[in-house]
Amino acid sequence: MSESQIEKSLSEKVKAAGGLTYKFCSPNNPGVPDRIVITPTGRILFVELKTEVGRLAKIQAWQIKRIQNLGAEVRVLHGMQEVREFIAEVFK
Repeated sequence: MSESQIEKSLSEKVKAAGGLTYKFCSPNNPGVPDRIVITPTGRILFVELKTEVGRLAKIQAWQIKRIQNLGAEVRVLHGMQEVREFIAEVFK
């Protein structure tokens, strides 16, 4: 399954659970996470999606650490199984 298919599935599952997901594009800031997820309770998470064998680029790891150092929650999800586990955990 491609990264774009995994991203589409995440968006559909978040919407079905009552949340919102936005594509995160930040000009002049390469490597930011793919999605911002907002739950019905107001919890906000940044989500980077990868295939089951996908790896973070150095710039992505740096951006994730930078966001986490400011206190934000960032998740890296590999494949559909981790997407399902994320939905079950975050939208319980």
